[in-house]
Amino acid sequence: MIITKSPAELETMREAGRITAAALRLVASAVRPGVTTGELDAIAEETIRAAGAAPAFKGYHGFPGTLCTSVDSQVVHGIPGSRALREGEILSVDCGAIVDGYYGDSAMTFPVGTVSQEARNLMDATRRSLEAGIARCVPGMRLHDISAAVQGVAEDAGFSVVREYVGHGIGRTMHEDPQVPNYGQAGTGPTLKPGMVLAIEPMINAGRSDVRSLDDGWTVVTADGSLSAHFEHTVAITESGPMVLTLE
Repeated sequence: MIITKSPAELETMREAGRITAAALRLVASAVRPGVTTGELDAIAEETIRAAGAAPAFKGYHGFPGTLCTSVDSQVVHGIPGSRALREGEILSVDCGAIVDGYYGDSAMTFPVGTVSQEARNLMDATRRSLEAGIARCVPGMRLHDISAAVQGVAEDAGFSVVREYVGHGIGRTMHEDPQVPNYGQAGTGPTLKPGMVLAIEPMINAGRSDVRSLDDGWTVVTADGSLSAHFEHTVAITESGPMVLTLE
């Protein structure tokens, strides 16, 4: 069942999204060679708690971190810890906050120092695919119009879309109906209505779309070892068009 939100609920989610965005901004400013993913995690947790919110991911099904920190071929759900970032890597950071029981969820991929042209192209295409998906968040359009827009941008750039993991509805729980695939046939799926809130999150690989999970039970990597990038925003459908909730 797709749960629509009232204006008051959207306002609370906007605050959760603002805090999430603030944490990501501070993490971004700290990304450099030599910093550990655990140090970035501490920055995010301190920022979220200082704002009176709670980290959305910490303890979620036992996940140990405030952030998901995924490096290079890691797609999503990387566990922060003692690993130090190295020049030329890319780091995908997924972050969430809870305010009064409502969730915000956002992700960005950052370069660590100077990165390859392929990495820059991948990050750019993934960001643009998210923007294309958000532009379809208009009442009367169909859910898979978002999916097709994401897929089109990614594949036109020569990259592949992860299919095993998808975006999702979000509200009083982090994962609600509907699932939001990053691939699909335009003109299909549920009709978008005001009050729907979706976490749109392209996960795009430089190589094949196949992924696998590591033995830690969380980290997902590309099957062929290619780079992967991840961008995400929490977006509300409104009468006047898309409202991105995860901006400062």
